Amino acid sequence: MAALKIANINWQSKLNKAAHHTSDYSSTEVILRRGQAFTISLNFQTTVQPWDNFTFIASTGPSPAESQHTKVIFNLSDEGASGWSATQEHSEHGCMNFTIVSPANAVIGRYKLKLQIDSGNKFSSVLLGHFVLLFNPWCPNDDVYMANEKDRQEYVLNDSGIIFHGVEKYIQQEAWNYGQFEEDILDISLAILDRSLNHRKDPSIDVSNRNNPIYVSRVISAMVNSNDEKGVVEGKWNGKYRSGTNPLHWSGSVTILRKWYRRRYKPVRYGQCWVFAGVMCTVLRSLGIPTRVITNFNSAHDRNINLSIDKYIDISGKTLHLTEDSVWNFHVWNESWFIRRDLGSFYDGWQVLDATPQEVSKGIFQCGPASTKAIKEGDVNLDYDSSFVFAAVNADCVTWIHYSNKRKERIYSNTRKIGKFISTKAVGTNSRVDVTDNYKYPEGSLKERQVYKKALKLLGVSSTGRRTKVTRRRRRFSVARRQNMTVPTGKPTVSGKLNLDASPVIGQDILLTLSLRNLITDFKTIKVKLSASAVLYTRKPKTEILQWSRSIQLGSEEVKEIPFKISYSQYKNALMDDRKILVTALCEVRQGNSLLMEKDILLQDPFLTIKVFGPTVVHKAANVQVTFTNPLSETVTDCVLRAEGSGLLKEQLQINVAQMAPMESSTIEFEIIPYKSGTRQLQVDLVSNHFSDIKGFVMLDVTLVQ
Repeated sequence: MAALKIANINWQSKLNKAAHHTSDYSSTEVILRRGQAFTISLNFQTTVQPWDNFTFIASTGPSPAESQHTKVIFNLSDEGASGWSATQEHSEHGCMNFTIVSPANAVIGRYKLKLQIDSGNKFSSVLLGHFVLLFNPWCPNDDVYMANEKDRQEYVLNDSGIIFHGVEKYIQQEAWNYGQFEEDILDISLAILDRSLNHRKDPSIDVSNRNNPIYVSRVISAMVNSNDEKGVVEGKWNGKYRSGTNPLHWSGSVTILRKWYRRRYKPVRYGQCWVFAGVMCTVLRSLGIPTRVITNFNSAHDRNINLSIDKYIDISGKTLHLTEDSVWNFHVWNESWFIRRDLGSFYDGWQVLDATPQEVSKGIFQCGPASTKAIKEGDVNLDYDSSFVFAAVNADCVTWIHYSNKRKERIYSNTRKIGKFISTKAVGTNSRVDVTDNYKYPEGSLKERQVYKKALKLLGVSSTGRRTKVTRRRRRFSVARRQNMTVPTGKPTVSGKLNLDASPVIGQDILLTLSLRNLITDFKTIKVKLSASAVLYTRKPKTEILQWSRSIQLGSEEVKEIPFKISYSQYKNALMDDRKILVTALCEVRQGNSLLMEKDILLQDPFLTIKVFGPTVVHKAANVQVTFTNPLSETVTDCVLRAEGSGLLKEQLQINVAQMAPMESSTIEFEIIPYKSGTRQLQVDLVSNHFSDIKGFVMLDVTLVQ
C-alpha cells in the first residue's frame, strides 16, 4: 500500500493571526501565542485509512530535546505529558483539519512542526512548516496574563507611545515609535536572544529557559546595551557624537534595531536612558510581554547602596567630584507585567527592568526584574536588583561644603527630593499618569519611615559608623521641605529661594531673582556666591557660565530680592544638547548656618506646527506641512527635518532644510502613504548644529476606505 502523501498544507494564517492577536506583524510567517489553539489543514493525494496514525513533532532551538522541553512529540489524542495536544476537527474528503494547542508555559521562539504518518507497513515524515510562538497576555494560565483588554491594547499592541523627560517642575513629553510590528522587528528580537552571552555559553539551556518571562526579560535588559555582549545600543554621556547619532535625535526603536541587525550586530551609537528604555519596550512587546516606559524624576544613582547621595561643593559653590553618587534630573526605565513564581504571588504584577548600563548585576550590566511591590515594601534583599531601584526612588540627599583643609560641613539634607512624579503614559491616551504610589508610601508617613528603616537593616548599613547617621538624619530632618530651601543643622536664621521670572526660552536671556529672608530680629550680613553651569540631564556640570559674589545686608526680619540674568551670549556656546543649566547660590551667614539653594533650568524650544491635509486612508497619499521658527538671533544652516511613524512611513524620512535667518519661519512639505489602519503617530524632528533638536508629533486616524 502506498504511503500517505500530502498535496497541500494550509496554515489558516488569516484565521489564526486574528485569533492570536498577531495580525499586525508585518511578516508572512505564522505567528502564534502559547496556550491557545491554532488550526492547520492538510490536503492528501491519497485516501486516509483508519489505520493511519499521525504523530506531530514540534521543536525549537539548535539542539531540540524532550528533556529540555524544546522538543515535543504528541499524537492525535488528549493532552499528553508535554502539554501539547492535537485533535482532528470536522473534515471533508481528502482534507483533514487539525487543532493544535501549545501549553501556556511553552518555550517561546521559532518552531519547526513535523508530521509523522505510520500507514502500517509504510512510514513517512513531512515538514509542515515553521511558526513563531510568543508569550500570551490573553491566556489566563500564561505568566504574562493581563486581565484587562484595554491594558493589553496599550502595553502589548500599541506600537507608539510617549516618554516623559525634563525636570520635576517642567515635565515634557516626547513621542516614541516602538514599531514592534514593523518588518524584521520580531526577527531582530529573536536574534537578540540568540546573540546573548547565555546563548553563546550553552544554547540548549538558554533556549529551554525561554518559557520564563523573568529569564527572557533579564536577558533582554543585558542585550539592549552593548557593555558586555555587543548588544544593540552603545551608551555615551560625554563629549561629541560625531562617530554616531546624538541620543536626542532618535525618535523610535525601528531604525536602531534595523541598523544593529543589518550591520551584523555592531552596536549602534549612541544611546542614553530613554533610548535604552524605548528599544527594550519594543523588543519585549514584540515577544508578547506587556511592557511600559517609566520616568523617575530626581533619580538617585547610589553607587554604594547606602541610601545616601552625598554631594560635595567648595566654598564658592562649585561641585566637587569626590563621590560617584549622583542625582539625575530624570531617569527612564521599563516595567513589564508578569507573575513571580520565584518570589511568591504577593510580588506579581509590574516588574522594573533597566537596560541603561549603570551598575553590574551578577557580573553583567543588567537590572531587574525587580518587583515594584518589593520596592514599595523595602524588600531590598529580593531578586533582582531591588536595592538599586529602591535607592533610585528613596535615597536621601546630603550636601557638604568641603574646605581646603579637608574639613567638611553638612549644610543641606533632603529626604523628599528623590523619586518625584514617577510617570508613564496613560492607557488609551497620551496624558501622563503618576505611579509614584506604586513605588513608595507617602513621604513623611509612618509607613514610609518603617519601610526605609527596614531597607537600611536589610542592606546592613544601619549598624556602623557614618551609615548609622543616615538613620538619625532621616529622623531629624522629617519636617516638610521644598526644593531650593535649606534645612540646616540647628535652627535656621536665614531662608532663601531662587525663582525664574519668566519661562526660559532658548535664544533669550534668562531672568532670575534670588530672594533672601532674615528669620530673626538681629541684623545679618550674608556673603552670596552664585554660579551657573551648563549640565547634562545627569546633573553633571560641563561648562561654567556665570560666577559672582557679593555681600547682602538684611535688617530685622527683612526680605530682599536680588534680580540677575544669564544672557544668551553667556550661555549659547556653553549649553549642552540637554538644554539644562544648574544655578547654585551658596550663602554664608555670619554667626549662623550656611545656606544652599539650587535651581534646575530647562530651556524651552519653540514648537513645531504639523498639519496633515485631507483624510488619511490606507495606500493613499496625504500631504504633511511642518512649520517652525528659528529661535536664535543668528542665521542657522545645515538643518535636517526627520519624520517617522509606524504604519505611515516604512523608513525614516530625511529632508535638508535651507538656511534660516534670525527668527525666520520656514515651512516644509512632504507626503506620507499610510499602509496600516488605526490610530497612528507621526513624529517630526528638526535637527541642527545650532540648537538642540525640536520635536513634535501628531496622532492620525487612518481608515481602510475613504
